[in-house]
Amino acid sequence: MTYAPILPLSGYTGWTFLQRTIETQKETFGNSAEMQRDEEYFRENIGKITSAEELVSDYRLLKVSLGAFGLDEDINNRYYIQRILSDGTTSDTALSSKLADKTYARLSAAFGFGEGETSLNRMEGFADAILTSYKDRQFESAVGDQDETMRLALNAKRELSDLASRAESSSADTLWYSVMGSEPLREVFQTALGLPSGFASLDLDQQLATLREKTEALLGDGEISQFSDAGQIEALVRRYMIRAEASSGTISFLTPGAGALTLLQATSGTASDGSSGLLSILYGG
Repeated sequence: MTYAPILPLSGYTGWTFLQRTIETQKETFGNSAEMQRDEEYFRENIGKITSAEELVSDYRLLKVSLGAFGLDEDINNRYYIQRILSDGTTSDTALSSKLADKTYARLSAAFGFGEGETSLNRMEGFADAILTSYKDRQFESAVGDQDETMRLALNAKRELSDLASRAESSSADTLWYSVMGSEPLREVFQTALGLPSGFASLDLDQQLATLREKTEALLGDGEISQFSDAGQIEALVRRYMIRAEASSGTISFLTPGAGALTLLQATSGTASDGSSGLLSILYGG
């Protein structure tokens, strides 16, 4: 049986507990019997694979490979994954290049099974990198089984740091579009910034402008590159956790800032002019 993360509290108070204990908890999780079996099998067999077809034919190897990229739900979509891997990423006709979710492109690039590409699965350090990501993602999933908001917060912490590291090679707009194309990251930003679910149906350019504006108002910077600073990630996550807890109706006054947020919510929408308009409703103004 896999180790279940210890989450004695919800909301931001629970988040701070998880952050204090996360390294010990992740180590214990990774040492569980199931995770150890997955690791041992992957290390022993991944170097024997020579093609995308061989990889998707081995359920246990595919489980770890997809799990490392958060694509666990595609475990039974073998033909689709084989196409993603065998197309590679360098061709304009590659399937992964046509998908809005660039996770598939990262999966394909990691293995290098495309025509004219170099297979990387037998390179030194490959198994270590995939297994590290796999264990991190599986731990997040186990946390999510108990508290989905904490899973989303862990995902945001990891993903935003990764996106910020690409700031020198990607445009500022591209980084924002990556956020907008990721459902978990979009959920964190929309909740933290007080944006409703209907926000996603607006024109992309309007979404981008609003996300920048609201993020700058909250954090003092409107670009994704700021998340190279762990303190900025924590500030965003803190606002997300507090707002998510408040919207669930279970907010605890042990949570720092909870009183101020509750007061803010209680006094919002009291303008004498009922025509504050669609933008006010959509953007939480």
